[in-house]
Amino acid sequence: MQRFRRTLAATALALTAVLGVGSFAAADTQSPVTGPPPGAAAWRADTVLGVPLPDPAGAGPAEVAAFFERLPLDQRRALAVRHPLVVGNLDGAPPALRYLANGLALAEERRHELARAADPGLSGRDREAARARAERYAALAGRQILAFDPRGRGQVAEVYGDLTAARRTAVVVPGSDIDLMTFDRAGDPYGTPAGMARALRDATGGKVAVVAWAGYTTPVGVGLDAATEDLARAGAARLDRLVAGLAPLTGPVAVFCHSYGSVVCGHTGAGPERISDLVVLGSPGTGLARAAELRIPVWAVQRNAEDWIGRVPFVRVAGLGHGTDPTDPAFGARPLPSGGSHGHTGYFAPGTESLAAAAAVALGTAPGTAGTAEARDAA
Repeated sequence: MQRFRRTLAATALALTAVLGVGSFAAADTQSPVTGPPPGAAAWRADTVLGVPLPDPAGAGPAEVAAFFERLPLDQRRALAVRHPLVVGNLDGAPPALRYLANGLALAEERRHELARAADPGLSGRDREAARARAERYAALAGRQILAFDPRGRGQVAEVYGDLTAARRTAVVVPGSDIDLMTFDRAGDPYGTPAGMARALRDATGGKVAVVAWAGYTTPVGVGLDAATEDLARAGAARLDRLVAGLAPLTGPVAVFCHSYGSVVCGHTGAGPERISDLVVLGSPGTGLARAAELRIPVWAVQRNAEDWIGRVPFVRVAGLGHGTDPTDPAFGARPLPSGGSHGHTGYFAPGTESLAAAAAVALGTAPGTAGTAEARDAA
């Protein structure tokens, strides 16, 4: 007991030193967005086709895929028009249909926000926020939006490349402070899922389709949410549905988990039939003691000297912290280099060893990845 108290006290002191006095109180506590998308009730009540529609709250991606396979194209499109927010977020639905549905949903939400921006009954602050959202929705128009949910801070996923034609597929899972408004902010291009995805696709010579996935509620700031795993668990459930919908279409995907995103990935329940490789970068820990706790190959990019995440205590005590440093050899992850990278968000910058290594994993050409001679020999 005495040793436990000493460990807890040391953890608290270390967290205070790293995060600063008052950081836990200053950061906004988030409630994860869960459950089916808006419009689910109208979807369930739709009897136009004369058959029950798959329940967004309970139907798995395989059931959703089978349902749409039975429908002719005109009926698929009609459902997307009537229920854009539902179809656009149904893992297992055809990607092209989801792009169509989300384009319609973005246009509808933009009209709604423009009306709010012109409403004299709202405060100036609320009208300005509505204008900003309307501009954000307009900027996403015409893009391959795989998921869009306006609830809370907003969630979005975008595809770079062709999911049905690419040799391989990858998913980028971001960390804190990422939402619909910051998904592809210009000021920090390689610290956003969109910037990471574009860089990764370019580094593979366009051979890998990459999903930039801001599909979970991320922590805001460096506070209690970032030091605990409630948001990660909720995010992992959504990530598992995503890869369950992608894998039958694309084959197992490589997943790249940055910062708090690696905590999300550490809670995945997906196996090798859905995830071929899992790569963590700038990780505060995964919530795991050893990589072997997952059933998939785990890779860890070596932390560069300028990455502040190295000052976070790699402990897990009383629900705080995320456990073993993934770059520690004792964790058992396969190491990847980070030469040329700078800071916490520099691992996907062009010309870095970390981006080149990530591209090799995405392509399946890194030593030990599925399909290489080394992997076949090990099997």
